[in-house]
Amino acid sequence: MKLLLLTPAPEGSLSGNRATAERWAGLLEQAGHRVVVATDYDPGQAAGADLLIALHAWRSREAVARWRREQPAKPVVVALTGTDLYRYQFTEPEQTLPTMEQADRLIVLHRLAARDVPHRLQGRVSVVLQSAEPPDAPVSPAPDHFDVCVIGHLRDEKDPLRAALAARQLPPASAIRVLQAGRAHSEDWARAARREMADNPRYQWLGELDRSATRHLMASSRAMVISSIMEGGANVVSEACRAGLPVLASDIPGNRGLLGEQYPGLYHVRDETALAQLLARAENDADWLASLAAITEGLAEDFTPRREQAALEEAISRAISPSG
Repeated sequence: MKLLLLTPAPEGSLSGNRATAERWAGLLEQAGHRVVVATDYDPGQAAGADLLIALHAWRSREAVARWRREQPAKPVVVALTGTDLYRYQFTEPEQTLPTMEQADRLIVLHRLAARDVPHRLQGRVSVVLQSAEPPDAPVSPAPDHFDVCVIGHLRDEKDPLRAALAARQLPPASAIRVLQAGRAHSEDWARAARREMADNPRYQWLGELDRSATRHLMASSRAMVISSIMEGGANVVSEACRAGLPVLASDIPGNRGLLGEQYPGLYHVRDETALAQLLARAENDADWLASLAAITEGLAEDFTPRREQAALEEAISRAISPSG
């Protein structure tokens, strides 16, 4: 089949949407499909495609509506992001819900996400867990620090400075250092990160890193914090699991849907005191930290490219033949 894959993130972007689109294109091409990745809807590309995959219901709403008008017999798959599920279907329902309704198949990126899809559409849901490559060669951690990484762009949904605020509560003897990688989505966030660095000796903002540098940061860290207030299913969690890296995560569906509902490294959203307690335990309780690593390592097989490719193929098949 010839597939048109639309993403709101432009070529060269290091955003999660672009990374997902390019990874999916590669996996689907390996499965024998021809894939065109595009940012804008092009009538010529659309006319030559057999199926549309649109990432982000709200941002792709015009493209999906146009596809349906111009070629109603051809199927469309819509991948729902965290902002689709946890923001736009409530704040922009007149734009987001019709896009979801028009989809023959809805892809979600964590196991609990179907609960957050309107009940009438839950039968169209396919779960596709994002994959990650195996970890690079081990890197020796810094001997004088207990480094904890935070990976994600600085924007409201990520609650990006929560780990830094938690680190302020640690005792003077703690060796914890919070290393944050990600681009600031606004100058306000950039200023906030720079202020935090100036005031908090435990915090370093590294800015946006390329993939190699990000993987090196993860490999040299003792744990990772994912502090988001909403997530559709963060790929950095997949990467942590493939690396057996302990994760300290906010207690939201997008994290529980990847790590498990009883995962012991969860803390209440926006609660830096609770996160500080987890950080202190990670630093001082080697057995507990090892138990988190064992859990994430045990989940690694869920996040292989082979599994993701098979789930994508199933979603496409169900879009073509919903009752098949």
